[in-house]
Amino acid sequence: MLKEVFQRSKKIVIKIGSNTLTGADGFVSKSYLNEIANQVAEGIQKGQRILIVSSGARVSGLSAINKWARSADIHYKQALCAIGQVELMDSWRRAFAQHSLYVGQILLTKDDFEDAHRALNIRNTLFTLMDEGVVPIVNENDTTCVEEIKIGDNDNLAALTAILWGADLLVLLSDVEGVFDKNPKQHADAKLIEMVKDFGELEAQIQMSGLSSFGTGGIQTKIEAAKKVVGYGIPMVLTNGKTPCVLKTLAEGGARATLFLP
Repeated sequence: MLKEVFQRSKKIVIKIGSNTLTGADGFVSKSYLNEIANQVAEGIQKGQRILIVSSGARVSGLSAINKWARSADIHYKQALCAIGQVELMDSWRRAFAQHSLYVGQILLTKDDFEDAHRALNIRNTLFTLMDEGVVPIVNENDTTCVEEIKIGDNDNLAALTAILWGADLLVLLSDVEGVFDKNPKQHADAKLIEMVKDFGELEAQIQMSGLSSFGTGGIQTKIEAAKKVVGYGIPMVLTNGKTPCVLKTLAEGGARATLFLP
């Protein structure tokens, strides 16, 4: 089924989390960005249109200017994101330039999706970029975001973007292989749930463990994103982004993943 979904998907949103983008040194891995760019370029050559939702601005800021790392002040966090967005986009630009592809940056907030005029402008910009063979790189506008207009996580940002663009598929590249019936970091017998069609049944299966990373901080936002896109008829895949040649492996049906179907 995973292979079939990929074969019929022409408009794909790929979300890459911070933990997936970073290497062992804690900084954004340029080699990983190059690997993703290689696979995206192959997809584009085959006629796919691919949009990337990329985390990593704050991590890129820390790697560029090794200051304020311990500061909890929101202004310093936003300043790091302002610096990091430049670094992150330059890294993506270099990765895709090897394939003679341009990238375009789009920074969004919750208000952009809720205002009909702004949403239409975003949609038109996305279609224009795609028509001209440019790869859009989307992220939340962390530099200006306050709580009232903050989406809060890139899983839901990716879902909203997929819906707005009318994507055929949303792929979340994370640090987990998918949704398990219990926390795999705490339970050796945890089983991967490979396909989800009924969210009520899913939530009855899994054990949300309080405030752990498996609960409200991790898998929960991914399930929220899946509910959003599936409600609009868009399937979603959750898998480990560090799987070698992850996009090609998914397209061949060979990766361990959870597939959410409408």
